[in-house]
Amino acid sequence: MLSRVYSSSILGLETYPVEIEVDTGRGLPHVVIVGLPDEAVKESKDRVRSAIANSDYSFPSGKVTINLAPATVKKVGPDFELAFAIGILTASKQIHPVRGQKFVILGELALDGRVRHIHGVLPRVLDAKERGVSGIIVPIANAAEASVVRGISVYPVSTLQETVAFLEGRIEINPHELNVEEEFTQHTEYSIDMSDVKGQYSVKRALVVAVGGGHNVIMIGPPGSGKTMLAKRIPTIIPNLSLDESIETTKIYSIAGLLKKGQTLVAQRPFRSPHHTISDSGMVGGSSSPRPGEISLAHNGVLFLDELPEFHRDVLEVLRQPLEEALVTISRAKGVLTFPARFMFVAAMNPCPCGYFMHPQRACRCSPGRRLRYMSKISGPLLDRIDIHVEVPPVDPSKIKTTSSGEDSKTIREKVFRARGIQSERFKGRKIYCNSQMTTKDIQKFCVLDDESEGMLQLAMKDMGLSARAHDKVLRIARTIADLDGKSNIQLEHVSEALQYRVLDRDVIV
Repeated sequence: MLSRVYSSSILGLETYPVEIEVDTGRGLPHVVIVGLPDEAVKESKDRVRSAIANSDYSFPSGKVTINLAPATVKKVGPDFELAFAIGILTASKQIHPVRGQKFVILGELALDGRVRHIHGVLPRVLDAKERGVSGIIVPIANAAEASVVRGISVYPVSTLQETVAFLEGRIEINPHELNVEEEFTQHTEYSIDMSDVKGQYSVKRALVVAVGGGHNVIMIGPPGSGKTMLAKRIPTIIPNLSLDESIETTKIYSIAGLLKKGQTLVAQRPFRSPHHTISDSGMVGGSSSPRPGEISLAHNGVLFLDELPEFHRDVLEVLRQPLEEALVTISRAKGVLTFPARFMFVAAMNPCPCGYFMHPQRACRCSPGRRLRYMSKISGPLLDRIDIHVEVPPVDPSKIKTTSSGEDSKTIREKVFRARGIQSERFKGRKIYCNSQMTTKDIQKFCVLDDESEGMLQLAMKDMGLSARAHDKVLRIARTIADLDGKSNIQLEHVSEALQYRVLDRDVIV
C-alpha cells in the first residue's frame, strides 16, 4: 500500500517542502530511501525501525520504499524520521489518520520512540505558513521556537505514540501559544554597558560616530588598552533589534543550531568574534551542505576581528563582497546559495608585532621593515572598506579607579537612534539605511561644505595624501557627526573631527 506524508527541509537558508511517499509490498525485508538522501537520512531507517518496534507497532516484513520529492534536491539530516514512521505505519495499515489537514511533520526519533529536538524549525514554520499549511507537528522541545510564527497552528509532540493518537483523533493537542512581544522584550537587556569602560573618551566618541552612521571601524592600540572591551560593548549602543530583524536573525541561528536551550528569539544584536585561525569557509559558510558562516551569524549585528593582521590573507579577502553588498554568495557544484551578511565590521590590531610602537612607557622592539610587513598583511582594498581608523591609547593604571565612566549605553543609544532617524528620513524610499551607504551623487547632494570647510579639507588631502575614496569617506563621516549634533549642514568642526578618524592615512604606524 502507498501512503503520503509531508515534511520540509533546508538548503543553505532556503526552505522547501518535501513530499514523502512510502510503499510497502512484497519482497525481501529491505528499506530503500530514494530522492537524494544524505548519510544521516539513510541511517534514519534503523532508528525508525527500532522506534516503531519499541512503540508497540510492527515494522513491515517486506520491502519498504521511501521516496523523497523533489528528487533533484539533496535531503539532509534526521528531521524526517517522525514523518517516515507515520508514513510506514499508514502504508502498512496499522494506523488510520483521520485528520483532514495536510500537516507538515518534523522530528528526529530516539530508539524508544521519543521525538527529539531538531535544528531549523523556525524557517520551516515560516515557509509552511506562506504555503497555506494550517498545522505543523514539531518536537515538544521546539514548540516555543515554532510558536513565534503567527497564523499557523503548532502541535508539539513528545513520542511517536502520542503523534499517532493525535492524527487518529483519539487525543487532542492544543496548539502551542506564545506571547512573542513579551518574550522579545524580556531578553533585550544587556549585561554589559559602555560605562564599564574607564576613560578612553576619544575612542568612545569614535565608536558613537561609527554606529551613528553605520561605518566600519578599526582600532589601533597596544595590548591591554581596552580594544576588545570596547568592541564587545558596541552592540549595546546600536538601536535595538526590531521584531522582524529578530526573527530574521533567529532563522539563521536556528539553522546553525546555535539557539540556546529554551531560547525562542535572538533579541540582542549578534556579536561574533571568530579566532584568527578560522578558515575562509568558516567565515563565509560552506561544507558540502552549506551552512551560515561567521559573517551571516553576525547579520544585523557586529563582526569583530581581533588582531586583524593575524588572520589568513584569503580569509580577510572574502570579506570584501559582504562588506560591499551585505550578502555573500557561495558557489558549489550543485548550485549557488546566497546568505545575508549585513553587519557592522569592527577590527582591532596592535601598531606593530610587539604591540608597543609609539608607546609612551614601553620601547618597541620591531624594526621599520618588520612593522611594514605587519601592516602589509591587511590589503588596500579591505582598508578601503573601513571608514574610521582610531588610535586607542594605553590606559594609566593609576587612573582606572578614579576616572569617571562617562555616558551609559542607554544614553548613547538614544543619541544614535535620533541620528539614524534623520538618515532614515533623508533616504526615505530608497535601499539606503545610513550614511555609510551613500553614493557619490548622494555625497554631492547631502554633504555640501562651506568655503572654510572645503578649504580645510583640500589642505588636509594634500598634507595627508588622501585619495578620492578617502575624501568621500571623510564627507560621509562628517555628515554623520552633523546628524549626531542635530545640524542640517556640515560645519568646520565636523570636518575637522572626521579627519581625525583617518589615522592609517597619515602613515603614523609605520
